[in-house]
Amino acid sequence: MVQEATPAASFTFEDAAELVAHIGILPLAPLIPEHPSLKSLTKEEDWHTDTELDPWQWRVRFPGEGQAAYGKFLKKKAVLVAREWFPYFAAVSGNARTFKDRYNSGLASREAFSILEIVERNEGIETRQLRAEAEMKAKEKKTAFDNALNELQGSVDIVISGVRPRLNADGAKNGWNSTSFETAAHWMRETGIEPFAGTREEAALWLKARMEPVWSKAAMTWIHKLWA
Repeated sequence: MVQEATPAASFTFEDAAELVAHIGILPLAPLIPEHPSLKSLTKEEDWHTDTELDPWQWRVRFPGEGQAAYGKFLKKKAVLVAREWFPYFAAVSGNARTFKDRYNSGLASREAFSILEIVERNEGIETRQLRAEAEMKAKEKKTAFDNALNELQGSVDIVISGVRPRLNADGAKNGWNSTSFETAAHWMRETGIEPFAGTREEAALWLKARMEPVWSKAAMTWIHKLWA
């Protein structure tokens, strides 16, 4: 079983890519019991250095290269999901009903519905532009905006597709990079991933078969409880 470990040597993007492909789901920070996280496998001094060993840069390199989907898919926490696993993960974590149907049935928020429509029209839209188009730039609307993004990621309707530099009126970089979003369906099409056409139960069985050889019992118990 692959579990938490204290990094003894530099952990590279290639190491992370191999691990994600092997275990399917890798949180950025410790989240799943007896299960590795990117934080636990890398050196603290490598984070936010803008170098090849900076895991903060990898989080958008993975979806950019089509190796893994990235988003706050589990308990509002950021995780990487291997491309092979993602169609099955989406079938289990998501919802077979359309978002409009869920919204009309009172199962989704108005803010999330509005934001999803904007993302669908502007695949890869960055956060600042998204807030503006959703008319949620006001400080008092930030919590509702963040909650809507978490809702859409938790239901695997959208993914984080990358980051874009914030530019001022002159085109010069101004401040921190801004996260960009696209629909999960669009990311899958762009990276050549076919959606899973079976049932949620069939997807869960596929995931269970892949997890059993490489996940700890505690980790499997945790995620199955989450998906119950």
